[in-house]
Amino acid sequence: MLSNRAKSISPSTTLEITAKAKEMKAKGLNVIGLGAGEPDFNTPEHIIKAAYQSMIDGKTKYTATGGLPELKQAIINKFKTDQGIEYAPNEIIVTNGAKHALYTLFQAILDEGDEVIIPSPYWVSYPEQVKLAGGTPVVVEGKEENQFKITLDQLKEAISEKTKAIIINTPSNPTGVIYTKEELEMLGKLCLEHNIIIVSDEIYEKLVYNHHSHISIAQISDELKNQTIIINGVSKSHSMTGWRIGYAAGNATVIKAMTDIASHSTSNPTTASQYGTIAAYEGDQQPIEEMRQAFEKRLSIIYDRIIQIPGFSCVKPQGAFYLFPNAKNAALSCGYNNVDEFAKALLEEALVAVIPGSGFGSPDNIRLSYATSLELLEEAVDRIHQFVVNKMDK
Repeated sequence: MLSNRAKSISPSTTLEITAKAKEMKAKGLNVIGLGAGEPDFNTPEHIIKAAYQSMIDGKTKYTATGGLPELKQAIINKFKTDQGIEYAPNEIIVTNGAKHALYTLFQAILDEGDEVIIPSPYWVSYPEQVKLAGGTPVVVEGKEENQFKITLDQLKEAISEKTKAIIINTPSNPTGVIYTKEELEMLGKLCLEHNIIIVSDEIYEKLVYNHHSHISIAQISDELKNQTIIINGVSKSHSMTGWRIGYAAGNATVIKAMTDIASHSTSNPTTASQYGTIAAYEGDQQPIEEMRQAFEKRLSIIYDRIIQIPGFSCVKPQGAFYLFPNAKNAALSCGYNNVDEFAKALLEEALVAVIPGSGFGSPDNIRLSYATSLELLEEAVDRIHQFVVNKMDK
């Protein structure tokens, strides 16, 4: 009954674990969920009011598939202010979340057998979306000793005559690491030499900590800008995950193809959400900074406690809101065969939901989101620590 395409897709590990944790909570168990990738803050009030007012004003009809002209202009202004990059309206498409922007992009640029280089650890949907478009994911391991970032030599080795694109996610989900300008310049130069499309996922750009900064590869040079499709949105930066607004910016021909595909699949993004996003970019940014500061505080406290857990080691994140500790030694010392078994036991016995790193292409790690209250975070880390100590003592 199912197509081969549907049969080839793996379910999202993140959503699977989150659903199981919610099911356990519904049964009355005191589960602390550190799985889902969304801020625990409500959307800022001025954004909600703008969306509400748009509906009161009768702005409840279809819009252009690629987004409201006013929203495109707000996005253009954002790029000019934040990165010093200039785009035209026909180089922007607004989508139903950044995930939809990525999906539509791969549908637009990939033919059967085209290869897409995906550094690991990677966001769980990258390989699946490439496969859905008929492409072949080529995973390149970002070594933990290199802060999970791939090197120039690794990229050279991965490139073949079938290479069509590379995905660069900075700040990264799940590791929280950031590529420096120098690193992006080296990788970008090689991509230009081989005419490789750069897919730059910058959804966590506003969430950077401890004096680090986000650099878009597209702002380094005009050549790299022309070779890059930026993927972004307001879900993480403005705590608008449920509003489903993302966007892509880049080559006008690619953007038109994406718009044509969207016109036959999803049509326009939700109208009220678009008006809310205009307010997100044009309105008060102080709530956004307050949220960022809260994440930074949590990171500084929780990171120091995570690395005290026996058998854990962890590269300190510079952005996003995840910790990605290596838990292999802890898992083995606790009597488990692998980290997947360890993560399952954490949920069932310690009542802490974490995401196994295998879903991100890094089976020795687990992902913990610190997008929850400090009180719950500290309780969760206490539970993990005690769980490990108890198992090691047996």
